[in-house]
Amino acid sequence: MGRKTLIPIGPYHPLQEEPELFKLYCDGEIVKDIQWVTGYNHRSIEKLSESKTYEQVFFLVERICGICSTSHPFAFANAVEEIAGVEITDRAKYIRSVIAELERIHSHLLWVGLAGHFLGYNTVFMWAWKYREPVLDLFEMITGNRNSYAMFKVGGVRRDIEGSKISEIRKVLDVVKKKTDLLTGAVMDDPVIHARTKGVGVLSKQDVIDFGAVGPTARASGLAIDVRMDDPYAAYPLVNWKVITATAGDVFAKAEVRLLEMYESISIIEQCLKGIEKEKEGEITVKVNEIPPGIGHGRAEAPRGEVFHFVMSDGSNCPARHKIRAPSYVNIATFKKSCIGQTIADATITLAGVDPCYCCTERMAVACDSGTGEVILNGRELIERSVLRTGELKSTLKERT
Repeated sequence: MGRKTLIPIGPYHPLQEEPELFKLYCDGEIVKDIQWVTGYNHRSIEKLSESKTYEQVFFLVERICGICSTSHPFAFANAVEEIAGVEITDRAKYIRSVIAELERIHSHLLWVGLAGHFLGYNTVFMWAWKYREPVLDLFEMITGNRNSYAMFKVGGVRRDIEGSKISEIRKVLDVVKKKTDLLTGAVMDDPVIHARTKGVGVLSKQDVIDFGAVGPTARASGLAIDVRMDDPYAAYPLVNWKVITATAGDVFAKAEVRLLEMYESISIIEQCLKGIEKEKEGEITVKVNEIPPGIGHGRAEAPRGEVFHFVMSDGSNCPARHKIRAPSYVNIATFKKSCIGQTIADATITLAGVDPCYCCTERMAVACDSGTGEVILNGRELIERSVLRTGELKSTLKERT
C-alpha cells in the first residue's frame, strides 16, 4: 500500500451548506479512513432554552434546522404535553400532521435536487426545486412563512386551516403528484443515475443497527422503523399509510425511499384534509394554564429520521433541562462505514446520501480559556458534567413531588 493522502472535505466546501470537516485518508483513488471533526457551528440551543418561556422555546427550536423547522417544535410539543397530561383536539392533530407532511415533501424534493446536482445531473436539480416551489407557496398561504412556520404551541396550533385553503391545497397536491411521477420516472429509469448510485455507499441492515441510524437512511437498508408508526402521535394513528423500505442500502435505495415516501405524504395530507373538514366545529387548541413539575420525552419523525426532545420541568414557566437529539447526529456517523472502500469521486454523494444537517448535529467539543486557548474541559468531561447536572435536577424534582 502506498502512502496515504489526506483530502479534506470542509469545513467550507461546495457540497456543504454548513461548516463541517471530513478528513479522507486515501490510497490512490480509494478512501481508506475518515476522521470527522465537528464543533464549528455550536449555538447553545439547549442552554438558551432554559432562559425562554415554553411559548418562546417553540420559536427557538424551529431554528435548529431550516429544512426540518417543524420537526423540532413537534417533538418539543409532544414532550411538554406529556408532562402536562394534555390531549390535543383531533382538528389540531390533523393540522399538525398536514404541516409535517408538507415539510417532508419539500425536504425530500430538496434532497433529490441536490443529489442530482452533486452527480452533475442538473436537469434533476432544476426539476426537483421547481416542483418544490408550490409546496413552499402552500406554507406561505397557511402560515405566512415559507420556512419556520410558527404553527405549534402547547395544546395545539396557532392557526387554523380554513375551508377555502383546503381546496387550494388539494389543487397543489394534484400538481405535485403528477410532477413526482415525472421525477420518479426520470430517476428510476436513468442509466447514468443507476451507474453513479447503485452499489455506492452501501450500509447493510446490521450496519444501520450498529450505528443506530434512523429515517430514510435506515429504511433504505431494510429496517422498517418510523416514529409515526412505532410510537404514533398527532393524526398518524387516524389515517392509513405504510412505511416505505428498500433493501440495497446504497445511495440509489435512499433516493428510492425518499421518492416513494412523498406519495405516502400526499396520501396522509389528503386524509388529514378530510379529517379537518369533518372536525369543522372543532377547536385548534386546548388551554394549558401551567406546566407542572415532571419529565417529558417527545419524539417526531423528521424528513431525515427521528427527532428526540427530553424536557424537564420544575414547575416554572421555563424548562429546567432541555436535551435535543436530531437524526443527523447518528446518521452522519454512518459515513465512516459507507465511504471507506469507495472512490474519492463517490465520497461526496455517499455523504449526501444521509441528507446531513450540521446545525442539527453540533455539540460543544471542548471548553477553552478564551485568553490562553488552554483546554479546560474536553468532550468526555463535558458529557460527564451534563449527566451529573441532569441527575441533580432529577433528585431536586423528586423532592418537590
